[in-house]
Amino acid sequence: MTRKILIIFLALQLVSCAELQQVVNQLPQGGGVLSEADMAAGLRQALDFGIDKQVSKLTQKDGFFKNELVKILLPDELKKVDKALRDIGLSSLADDGLKVLNRAAEDAVKEATPIFVNAVKEITFADAKNILLGADNAATSYLSGKTETPLYNAFSPVIKNSLDKVGATQIWATIIDKYNSIPLTNNVNPDLTDYVTSEALNGVYTMIAVEEKEIRNKVSSRTTDLLRRVFAIQD
Repeated sequence: MTRKILIIFLALQLVSCAELQQVVNQLPQGGGVLSEADMAAGLRQALDFGIDKQVSKLTQKDGFFKNELVKILLPDELKKVDKALRDIGLSSLADDGLKVLNRAAEDAVKEATPIFVNAVKEITFADAKNILLGADNAATSYLSGKTETPLYNAFSPVIKNSLDKVGATQIWATIIDKYNSIPLTNNVNPDLTDYVTSEALNGVYTMIAVEEKEIRNKVSSRTTDLLRRVFAIQD
């Protein structure tokens, strides 16, 4: 359903905002007139379905861990921890440490889906007009700008619970204790909740951007009558 609004974006992006309604009125209207209210409602519905589709991919097992676009890697501070553990024969523990960070993100994104979906409810036709003339990732950038801070604040406690739920907190407590006990190392105490929260949100936005690019560039994405009629403007 994200295809609906993003194809509308691409089809109209060469048209000035003042001409939008004129263009809408000139569309082949097999199913009735497309009003500004219809387009705004379509935007919200399309994003609801599109976000749900992309978030669903990330909530599956290995949705983060085996997706190279969004896989959560170790921050610089923990890379030296990882290397030190492997150097002393604790590669298995190091592997577990990386995996559970991704597992926490997969679990948390599932729980936070309503938070993200609700963030698009206030999108108006005026918002859409600004996106129409934007770049290929204009819709994703808009969502990021509007939702990143409130989503971070809401998402952080969910991530913290998920770190506990999947055993990441205990595993990383063991990892940090092992590392800090190694002679001649500087103690570390990373904020895993902050790091995984930021990386998980980046992953969601990345996957939405993938969907947006696909819809803008693939003719096969015109899967509904509305998409075909609207996209015909730029054809």
